[in-house]
Amino acid sequence: MISTELAVALRDAGLVWRPRSGDRFQLDEPEFEADVFTVSEMTIEPREYPTGRILAFNGTTEWALDSVALEDALWLPHESQLRELLGAAFRALRRRPDTYEVEIVTIGERLVFDHPEPADAYALALLALLDRLS
Repeated sequence: MISTELAVALRDAGLVWRPRSGDRFQLDEPEFEADVFTVSEMTIEPREYPTGRILAFNGTTEWALDSVALEDALWLPHESQLRELLGAAFRALRRRPDTYEVEIVTIGERLVFDHPEPADAYALALLALLDRLS
């Protein structure tokens, strides 16, 4: 799973989250720091209102939450979502003895990012791509 630090960096770099079933997220509150939630039509569903988008908690009395504003949630994208966001720039994911490498090509330049966790290697590549496109 992507690290919280890289998820924050992606959000700060301008990555926009449009919640879908199966998406994971954390709440930007210290008391929920260790908790990861999953969007699901049965328990947590995105709802659109004129005042903005929220994540509605249905039947989760143990958390005593009704809903949270989308901007109070931190998206933790899956590897496949990060790969999809890399689009045509993505070239390869390689397993090395102690790390994973993600290779992208952007503006004619080959870049390689490595990390012990594949999701974080994808996130590092996406951060670089977003930086170069801005």
